[in-house]
Amino acid sequence: MSDAFFTPLGDDRYASTEHTGGPWDPAYQHGGPPAALLARAIEREPAAWPAVVLRMSVDILGPVPVAEVEVSSRVVRPGRSVELVEAELKSPDGRVAVRAHAWRARAADLDLPPLPAAHDDPDVDPVPPLPDTATELPAGWTGGYLHAMEWRLVAGGWAERGPATIWGRMRHPLVPGEEPTGLQRTMIVADSGNGVSNVLPLGDWLFINPDLTVHFAAEPEGDWICIDARTRVQPRGFGLAASRLFDRTKLVARGAQALFVGPR
Repeated sequence: MSDAFFTPLGDDRYASTEHTGGPWDPAYQHGGPPAALLARAIEREPAAWPAVVLRMSVDILGPVPVAEVEVSSRVVRPGRSVELVEAELKSPDGRVAVRAHAWRARAADLDLPPLPAAHDDPDVDPVPPLPDTATELPAGWTGGYLHAMEWRLVAGGWAERGPATIWGRMRHPLVPGEEPTGLQRTMIVADSGNGVSNVLPLGDWLFINPDLTVHFAAEPEGDWICIDARTRVQPRGFGLAASRLFDRTKLVARGAQALFVGPR
């Protein structure tokens, strides 16, 4: 068994390991690992100044096979203070399966004036507690991704429907020999919002997200990321999964997934 989600093959090519497999079909990846791999490509795209990511959006253009993939990136809008970076992941047939865009800004060390009291009020977005023990997956739940993450449930439940709060930690590095960054750790968890907070029976309904957008409020630190998610669906065939994302000390981001909803 591999010790990473992806194994580099050279020339921006990677072998997707069993840890990337999704719960819908083991032959196709969960959205989290490709999002994290594209985050890595965006971070590695050279910048003229130290940078922080403000927002990352991911468009899932088709199924991502658990197979060899190719990743590329480029700056599509350079600037002196902010710039837009694009990254793409191609499947073995050359099809662009996932495309990501990130706005990044020049990092600074500002001497800010006093901020309103509510700005850092911990009661507005309290950090959920981290349970002491891991939460076991229900019998029959498949997908390498689910088992490649350590989960600790705070509220809701795997077998329940409705809002849920859960901590996640990568059991393996994204690529061998590299410590995942906070951005990578956040993106690999953020795509799970619609899954953990599902409101429809999994066996009867599809609620698939063609996108993921994450706006950052702070730089994530540490190896644990918590997702506090809520899903709403409409009989017109669509929905929204909205989430708050935390590290051990603070709110770090807000995420959203547009959902296609339909019977199986």
